[in-house]
Amino acid sequence: MLENKNAIIYGGGGAVGGAVARTFARHGATVHLAGRTRASLEAVAADIAAAGGRAEVAVVDALDERAVEEHARRVAEEAGGLDVSLNLVSRGDVHGTPLTAVSAEDFLRPVTTGVTANFLTARTAARHMSERGSGVIITLNSGSAKGSPMMGGTGPADAAIDALVRNLAQECGPSGVRVVGIWTAGLPETMTREKLALHGAEMDEAAFEGLMKHLAEMRMLRRSPTLAQIADTAAFLASDGAAAITATFVNATAGIFSD
Repeated sequence: MLENKNAIIYGGGGAVGGAVARTFARHGATVHLAGRTRASLEAVAADIAAAGGRAEVAVVDALDERAVEEHARRVAEEAGGLDVSLNLVSRGDVHGTPLTAVSAEDFLRPVTTGVTANFLTARTAARHMSERGSGVIITLNSGSAKGSPMMGGTGPADAAIDALVRNLAQECGPSGVRVVGIWTAGLPETMTREKLALHGAEMDEAAFEGLMKHLAEMRMLRRSPTLAQIADTAAFLASDGAAAITATFVNATAGIFSD
């Protein structure tokens, strides 16, 4: 599906990024794992190598314009081209607090971080891909632009990134570059009470189980997606099999929204 393709995965050391990287490598891609923590990136790379895949690691801050551009240039030159760019960088969203009580810093963080990281990585990839006449840029958000209470700055951040995807796709489409996204949120495999507490949502075990049940019930399919399903969706969007898909978001059972 992805034979001989070179893919940069920003946030490749995280739970979602690692799952996507392993899936891409299994389908034949060489994955270039980029992120701020070398240890987590190398752990994913080791898994890929053990399975017979190909992975490279680079410490790159997706908010650093020069670092993003230099890494992409190096991949494009040394690997023979950049075929896929996928942004899965954490934005620092804070949930569980009403907008009337959330601080300006917590509200703006996911907007500033998410838009900056996605713009820098997507713009850089688009430049390289447009020169070659092909390529796929993929991002992921929760689809909260349609309206999600108690989500702080997540909705505005998602709305801005949604618009970025559609506008960049229209500009780069004539050059053969596709730009797409995946709407998903609340993956049970990535959620723990401890992680939720870090994002401002503290709860006991009963409340946590209730949240997991509620998430499943609000999905269109009444079940939450798995990491493997999200990774498979990303692999399909990156493949030639999705050559007619651009300027849109695939709803990976994110919730009640439709495109």
